[in-house]
Amino acid sequence: MLKLNAASLVSEEGRAGWAAAGVALPAFDHAAMCAATKAHPIWVHFGAGNIFRGFIAKLQQELLNQGLAQKGIVAADTFDYDIIDKIYLPFDNLTLNVTLNANATTSREIIGSVAEALRADSSDAAMMARFKQIFTDPALQMVSFTITEKGYALYRVDGSLMPVVEADMAEGPAKARHAMSLVTALLHERYKAGRLPVAMVSMDNCSHNGEKLQTSVLAIAKAWLKNGFVDEGFLAYLQDEGRVSFPWSMIDKITPRPAKVVEESLAADGIADMAPIVTGKNTFIAPFVNAEKPQYLVVEDKFPNGRPPLEKAGVYLTDRETVNNTERMKVTTCLNPLHTAMSVYGCMLGYTLICKEMEDEDLVKLVKTLGYKEGLPVVVDPGILSPKAFIDEVVGERLPNPFMPDAPQRIATDTSQKVGIRFGETVKSYLAAGKSLDTLVALPLALAGWLRYLLAVDDAGQPMEVSADPMKEDLQAKLAGIELGRPESYTGQLKEILANPVIFGTDLVAAGLADTIEAIFVEELAGPGAVRETLHRRLANA
Repeated sequence: MLKLNAASLVSEEGRAGWAAAGVALPAFDHAAMCAATKAHPIWVHFGAGNIFRGFIAKLQQELLNQGLAQKGIVAADTFDYDIIDKIYLPFDNLTLNVTLNANATTSREIIGSVAEALRADSSDAAMMARFKQIFTDPALQMVSFTITEKGYALYRVDGSLMPVVEADMAEGPAKARHAMSLVTALLHERYKAGRLPVAMVSMDNCSHNGEKLQTSVLAIAKAWLKNGFVDEGFLAYLQDEGRVSFPWSMIDKITPRPAKVVEESLAADGIADMAPIVTGKNTFIAPFVNAEKPQYLVVEDKFPNGRPPLEKAGVYLTDRETVNNTERMKVTTCLNPLHTAMSVYGCMLGYTLICKEMEDEDLVKLVKTLGYKEGLPVVVDPGILSPKAFIDEVVGERLPNPFMPDAPQRIATDTSQKVGIRFGETVKSYLAAGKSLDTLVALPLALAGWLRYLLAVDDAGQPMEVSADPMKEDLQAKLAGIELGRPESYTGQLKEILANPVIFGTDLVAAGLADTIEAIFVEELAGPGAVRETLHRRLANA
């Protein structure tokens, strides 16, 4: 059996075994890379999950393979230490990356660019000593993050500070526990070491991610200044972009949870110990990552201490406006609206896989109409990517990929937090351009479909689970009394929801779109099969 470890990369038996299993190996001296990185790290990454292992780490591997870099990455996790202890360390920090090609084939590669894996735990003195050593090294160029948008949050829903953040602010850098507090404490070490420059690069899939990171770091630093833990110079250091930068970025690649079919194929080829685990923090993760092939990373080129030549690995290095425009292109037109629209309808029509939805003529017409006919006329063109080519790839390759085990139920999560950006921005663009909203077909279908989905009854008339959403209970309460099969039970309950600019980014009643959405919603109440019938009829001439 093949074992994923550093020894297998150099032994004759191991290399032959990997070749027989169709697995590409790192094309560089792994041991030398690890030694050089540990001596003087240039890159630390917080958030050691799948998007990092299957995308970010692979970028540096490409540079190492090409001889354009000699050092790798130090991976760290601030939340789930089991990932470090059970997924990284037992496998010498190697990952088996499996690319799920759209033609139903796979490509396999061992990612060996991670030189060291650390638990970002302030209660672990040895770990903290190593972090301080890294952050006070002049060689450090960048600190990147994939910790999810929640990882930057300091406040609860009611606007009060999270208790852990409140405690961190009161107790100072030495006892920092929250991810943002810990990072700020490490930046304080770098400041004390001589105001050393560094780039703090959020690579999380959220709008203005660099700004979110910067805002949280500054909030903690200001509290520490007020409480006497740091001096004014530290705050000035954090606000000097020539010393500490917070570049914005746009990232796009789907790395779903480990698929059983991939696990079985690896075992069949003699690769041992690939079974997924569930960590103590309930993360479902495996020694392998399965991911789609298409990937995009656009980063604001603001690195005060230099950076790896990431453009040689396919990263777009550009200015902040272009990053923002690329993110808007994806989120408001070319991908996210399509995903949300097909997911709420897919749930009601009984689908459990996105790829299967792309075999449904009505759903394909929904996403194509939404993207090509209604989105592209008002799309923000970033200049570095073609919006039409992006949609072509989404519709023709990414969504239909039979190897992507992604479910509409997952995509439908937190939809109330998404519709304002994914659909509301298009509405705003139409209004700003003086274009009639009466020409829209797929967009009001998407919004009406989401509201119909909230009734928790599928198109066959059976109870259906609605995915988690922070506004679910409130919205469902407003829809109380509406029943499938009784269109007359609708007596205007949607108006209050549709007039809420917090949800949709604009008042849809005032904008003149509410009547169309209400009409579609009532049509979808006619009885079992009404969702399908409405979708088909409304799109017939789109």
